[in-house]
Amino acid sequence: MTVTKMSWRPQYRSSKFRNVYGKVANREHCFDGIPITKNVHDNHFCAVNARFLAIVTESAGGGSFLVIPLEQTGRIEPNYPKVCGHQGNVLDIKWNPFIDNIIASCSEDTSVRIWEIPEGGLKRNMTEALLELHGHSRRVGLVEWHPTTNNILFSAGYDYKVLIWNLDVGEPVKMIDCHTDVILCMSFNTDGSLLTTTCKDKKLRVIEPRSGRVLQEANCKNHRVNRVVFLGNMKRLLTTGVSRWNTRQIALWDQEDLSMPLIEEEIDGLSGLLFPFYDADTHMLYLAGKGDGNIRYYEISTEKPYLSYLMEFRSPAPQKGLGVMPKHGLDVSACEVFRFYKLVTLKGLIEPISMIVPRRSDSYQEDIYPMTPGTEPALTPDEWLGGINRDPVLMSLKEGYKKSSKVVFKAPIREKKSVVVNGIDLLENVPPRTENELLRMFFRQQDEIRRLKEELAQKDIRIRQLQLELKNLRNSPKNC
Repeated sequence: MTVTKMSWRPQYRSSKFRNVYGKVANREHCFDGIPITKNVHDNHFCAVNARFLAIVTESAGGGSFLVIPLEQTGRIEPNYPKVCGHQGNVLDIKWNPFIDNIIASCSEDTSVRIWEIPEGGLKRNMTEALLELHGHSRRVGLVEWHPTTNNILFSAGYDYKVLIWNLDVGEPVKMIDCHTDVILCMSFNTDGSLLTTTCKDKKLRVIEPRSGRVLQEANCKNHRVNRVVFLGNMKRLLTTGVSRWNTRQIALWDQEDLSMPLIEEEIDGLSGLLFPFYDADTHMLYLAGKGDGNIRYYEISTEKPYLSYLMEFRSPAPQKGLGVMPKHGLDVSACEVFRFYKLVTLKGLIEPISMIVPRRSDSYQEDIYPMTPGTEPALTPDEWLGGINRDPVLMSLKEGYKKSSKVVFKAPIREKKSVVVNGIDLLENVPPRTENELLRMFFRQQDEIRRLKEELAQKDIRIRQLQLELKNLRNSPKNC
């Protein structure tokens, strides 16, 4: 008779990401001397891609942001050129995923703007946007690019509406009008066929974006949702929020049934907003609290317990927000699987933090770098608006991560119309929409009048000098 002995050792999950650690860049590889915005809006105020880092800055009169080439680390001069065309504070910025020098921004001035950053970065202040998009009646808090379609942009305003812009024509083509309060967060599934939102009305929604139809809705009374993220193709959502006891909490949901969360897990009793970041390639979830110095990370699976805690990156410096490098911008030779750009407001510092899988081998680690969404769009705006869904065009990081995208942004050429009233073209001279704009226009005109008066006075002096010289020439005796 054989006796089976039971092992009382705890069962550890075998995971290749169990020893992932965070490595802070050396001081000379950080970005220093940046006047990071003091705005209290709950956004990251930072966007990064394989070429540029963009940061919303503190500025008087209107809103602005810096765009710095990634190789230009170290101290940034106070007079470094800015993108400064908005009349109100900039609330969100996002790089186009397919064209790495095109960035979208939205602002308190109710507009969304598209900017084209010149090769090598800015040499002077940029005030003229490639496109100005007006459609919201109140300030615009969020912008998101569609993950698989070129030139489709989503914007969410304080008018409780989500507008879908087709940048090929420079117009809003759809409006999602199902929210009853301010939209806090937007996230897409992998192919962009579904949009999930969190809202101040305490509801979590899954929406079909083209029709605006709400497919699923959760009324979160016990778990007040703040942020949401689609977990790749797992058909799961993860939300961060606050429990009924005012503790920070995360919840995992089935996207096809939001009646109850699959799990809820309390994190801690701190008050800062929890930002979730999901890496579909490694199935890792990162949680970073606003005002915290630490970043927790977990591994997500489709079977129970669904969420496995891995480790925590600790730092004494509190973060205001975090930018995330796209996969094709990572250093695969260092086994880097994720990279944050941490905003440290008190020091005016942007600090890169690399999440690294420790490996002894120097060769390309295929198991931690599967094929990943690349820089080529899968659809045109007309295809997507016509109802086609397509998965992202994948690329290998082994050969393809240095390739530049072939996509070029072309601003739509609009026919020039004119509406002339009393000899003034109203479309050429757009009237100010707010009292601040009126004041700014008034002071601008006062400066212009002052400059023209000075120019006129200088020309008067020059005319008098020339008249005197002419008189002298006439009166002088002729040389024989």
